[in-house]
Amino acid sequence: MKTIKTLIASALVSGALLAPLAHAAEITWKVPSSVPEGSFFYNNFLKRFADHVGSMTNDKLNIRPFGAGVVVPAFKVYESVQEGVVEAGHSTPSYLVNQDPTNAIFAGFPGGMSPEATIAWLYEDGGAKRMQDYRREKMGLHSLIVGVGTSEVLAHANKPIHNIEDFANLKYRTSGAWAGVLKDYLNGVPTVVPPGEIYTLLQRKGVDAVEWATPGSNLSEGFHEVAPYIVVPGIHQPTFVWEVVVKAENWDKLSPELQAQIEAAARLTTLEAVWSFANADIGAMDKYRDFGAQIITLEKPVLDQIRGYGQQWMKARAQEQAESGNEAMNTILDEYLSYQAAWSRNSSIFVRDAN
Repeated sequence: MKTIKTLIASALVSGALLAPLAHAAEITWKVPSSVPEGSFFYNNFLKRFADHVGSMTNDKLNIRPFGAGVVVPAFKVYESVQEGVVEAGHSTPSYLVNQDPTNAIFAGFPGGMSPEATIAWLYEDGGAKRMQDYRREKMGLHSLIVGVGTSEVLAHANKPIHNIEDFANLKYRTSGAWAGVLKDYLNGVPTVVPPGEIYTLLQRKGVDAVEWATPGSNLSEGFHEVAPYIVVPGIHQPTFVWEVVVKAENWDKLSPELQAQIEAAARLTTLEAVWSFANADIGAMDKYRDFGAQIITLEKPVLDQIRGYGQQWMKARAQEQAESGNEAMNTILDEYLSYQAAWSRNSSIFVRDAN
C-alpha cells in the first residue's frame, strides 16, 4: 500500500507534468489594428478589449494587439484575417464601404443615428445580429463589436466652412459614405489616407480639411495646432462602430463558455469606451477654446441638407445593390431608418444638458 507521503509526491509530480499541457492549451490571437499603437482608438477599443478578454477568460485567450502597419497595412486588416495571416483583426466597417456600401449602415453615415440611438439599435433591436449575420455570409468572419463612438468633428480646416457652397472643390481627407456624399452631392474632392498620415497632410496643406474622429481623440492628434478652424457638429459621422473580426471557422472551434466570455468582454469594452470618449470630448472642447481655435457650428438648415443628402446616397446605393441581386442592404437600411424615425419621434422625452 502506498504511504500518504508517496501519494502526495505522486500528485506533485503529476501536477508538474500536467502544468505545461494546461499552458499549451491556452490560445493566442495576433490582432493588428487599422490605427497606430497608443492612439486614442487603439487604447480605448483594442487595448481595453484585450485586457477584458484576459480577465474574463482567466487568460485562456491572450489577445496580442499590434498597431497599424506592424503586421499588416492599415487597410488590409479584414483581408489578412480572411486569408489566415492573423487570427483576428481590429478595424471599422467604414473601410469596407467602397467594396460594399451595406457596411455604411453599420459604420455610421451622414444623417445616421446618434451614439445612444445606435447602441440601442445594435444591442436591443437586432442591429448587432444583423451585422454578425452579414459578416458571416459575405466575408466568412465572426464580428465582435468593441466600440461605438461619440459624434466626430466635421472638419479641422485650413479655411472656414459655413454653408453648403463652401464644400465645393474642397480638398478633404475622409473615407466611407461621407466621401461619396461629398463627391456626389457637395462637389467636394475626397481623398483617403491612413490615419497615421493625416496630421502631415493637413500641416503641409495637402488638403483643405480633414475629418478623423471625436474632439477628445483629435486633441491628442494635434490637428488644431496646424489648422485654425474646427467645424462641428459631426453630421457626416454622428457615431461610428469598430469591431474585432475572427475567421468564422476559428470562432466556431471555441467552447460556448469561452465564446460567451469573449462576447461579454466585447460588450463591456463598447460601453466603457463610449463613456470614455464622451468624457474626453467635453474636456477637449474647452481646451480647443483655450488654445484659440475658431469653432464653427453649422446652422440647422445646413445640417438638415447634409442629413438629407446622406440618406439619399444610402438609398441610392441600396437600390444599386438590389439591382445587382443583393437585397440585404435595402432590408437592413429600412430597419435602420425605421428605428431612427421612432427615436426621432420620441427622444424629446430625454433631458439634454445643453444651453
